[in-house]
Amino acid sequence: MIFAVQYEFVAEQTDRRLAARPTHREWLASLKADGRLVQAGPFGDGLGALLVLDVEDEASLAEVLAEDPYPKDSFVVTSGRAWTTLFDFGR
Repeated sequence: MIFAVQYEFVAEQTDRRLAARPTHREWLASLKADGRLVQAGPFGDGLGALLVLDVEDEASLAEVLAEDPYPKDSFVVTSGRAWTTLFDFGR
């Protein structure tokens, strides 16, 4: 199943989050390498990010997100919803 996950960053924890960003991006790269990450990136305003993940179900999604090396108080998952894609653009 494809899930769209929206992160909202906690402004007061920016320094902690940015310090963990290299490890977070390594984690994203490992998800991409094993086929679970479809797309990811920050929003233009810098206040959050979107991850598109291909995992088995909501329980698998929760397990993947629990592995994110960002400090848990540096972001809030505002949504993690199953998403039906209509077009496949070469994934």
